[in-house]
Amino acid sequence: MWGRRRSTPCSRGGRGPINFTVFLTMFGEKLKGADAEETILNAFKVFDPEGKGTLKKDFVSEMLTTQADRFSPEEMEQMFAAFPPDVAGNLDYKNLVYIITHGEEKD
Repeated sequence: MWGRRRSTPCSRGGRGPINFTVFLTMFGEKLKGADAEETILNAFKVFDPEGKGTLKKDFVSEMLTTQADRFSPEEMEQMFAAFPPDVAGNLDYKNLVYIITHGEEKD
């Protein structure tokens, strides 16, 4: 799915969780010469096996503040101010990706 074979859970048929560092590595590799919107969406979909298009705010916060290049509390506030979760605490990552790649919200 992501090019060359790896020994990550993702390339082993989805057995077990994938850590965020592996996610970021795959994400970075796929951005080289690829459609940015589709690539970013596919990266998020790794954490959304049911294809809902949303991820829990708490999960996104945990991943972004504890893995790789960690977001600061201020950066998390800014992100959720720009992309607020719904009343159930879900972040619409499809809309987030669209705005990142196109600069405006879908109608």
